[in-house]
Amino acid sequence: MKKKVSLLGAILALTFVLSSAGCSKDNEPANEDVATPNDMKISVEANGNTVIFELNDSSAAKSLYNQLPLTLPVENFGSNEKIFYPPERLDMSNTPIMGGSAGGLAYYEPWGDVIMFYGNYGPMPTLGRAIQGVEHISSMTGTIQIRKVE
Repeated sequence: MKKKVSLLGAILALTFVLSSAGCSKDNEPANEDVATPNDMKISVEANGNTVIFELNDSSAAKSLYNQLPLTLPVENFGSNEKIFYPPERLDMSNTPIMGGSAGGLAYYEPWGDVIMFYGNYGPMPTLGRAIQGVEHISSMTGTIQIRKVE
């Protein structure tokens, strides 16, 4: 019995040491280019109006964020959305599927377009949500400027 307790104690101690090794925040390399959750905000500007989106922590949102800044044409599609095509396809791993109301930012993988909704929409891979200027999405035309909000 004594040997079993000693062995269990040794295993627990080793597990603690191994799980703690290298996990200190001070030991992590600094990487200024990697955004953390809720740090990723983007502005979309057109016709003198700006919409600010807060991106989620999905791979797709990070893929879009890492391509910025961009200047792209915006197009009408359907009766509730504006779309644009980033130059590179987005990584869809761990991207939530949600529906919602005006202000949603989503990605349609088959065509490779990002969608800014100004009306209700059904389940889509979601990148984030407008936190300011949602009322301007429907009037965006021509060319848009998409930038990181620092």
